[in-house]
Amino acid sequence: MNADIATHYLDEVRRQFSGHKRLAERAMAQLKDEEFFIALDPESNSIAILVKHLAGNMRSRFTDFLTTDGEKPDRNRDQEFEITAATTRADVMRWWEEGWARVFAAVEALKPEDVMRTVTIRGEPHTVLQATNRQIAHYAQHTGQSVFLAKHLRSSEWKTLSIPRGKSKELSAVVQKYDKGVLRESSEGR
Repeated sequence: MNADIATHYLDEVRRQFSGHKRLAERAMAQLKDEEFFIALDPESNSIAILVKHLAGNMRSRFTDFLTTDGEKPDRNRDQEFEITAATTRADVMRWWEEGWARVFAAVEALKPEDVMRTVTIRGEPHTVLQATNRQIAHYAQHTGQSVFLAKHLRSSEWKTLSIPRGKSKELSAVVQKYDKGVLRESSEGR
């Protein structure tokens, strides 16, 4: 693979992971402590469970990323979907930060020449490109679930994480002015 393309790809991987982390955190920040543990029904997961699962996945996939199978023998995936009454929001956020620290440490260590290296997940070979894409998609899925659940729980108190409903035209007008230089000219010298 071309080194420039591989470098660009790794930058994009970092951007995507950072974006998913930031989006989920903005949703979680709106929740009361007890809301972390609410599931909509017996077959649904709370945000606490989603975080515990993601943290377990991150530990497994990104510990010794280039040298060991991404499904570590000591991982107990089923336990990732169990929360005890003693679990606190602080516990959940600690798992979150520990998981992401592993992801970012592994990704930061990657070099352009690593992108086409082979790694394994559950004994199945993947290029680093495939393995990181797999994880980006997985984390995006659970980020979306977390945002949905947080939005549902906060209801009318929800603060949008993107363009508010009914505000697309206003944003479009601002972007068009900016693109025409109107905002750049009016903000020069500030």
